[in-house]
Amino acid sequence: MRVMKRKIIAYGTYYKDFFGTLDKATQEKVLYGMLLLKTQERLPTKFVKHIRDGLFELRIEWQGNIYRIFFCFDEGQIVILFNGFQKKTQKTPEKEIHKALTLKAEYYEKKRNGNI
Repeated sequence: MRVMKRKIIAYGTYYKDFFGTLDKATQEKVLYGMLLLKTQERLPTKFVKHIRDGLFELRIEWQGNIYRIFFCFDEGQIVILFNGFQKKTQKTPEKEIHKALTLKAEYYEKKRNGNI
């Protein structure tokens, strides 16, 4: 397995706000997921799943709870983090996916206009 060194950027405060709601042990588990995302060329679907339109979710399970953090790849090496949430249902809520897709579009619009 080839080791990567992706750069991870959180867009806006959405990810930071979500991360701040987690307890210390859960934060460490999330940071482990981020480390994998940063350093591993390919991750199994246990950790990363493509949702649609270039949107992915980082999947974290910890103490019976399930967490998801949406992201996209930019220029191949940069991971842009969007919103995160604790998953309580079998299916990822459409409103969370919609929010992430909206943030992704906003990110690319700002980037195109030179505001990032």
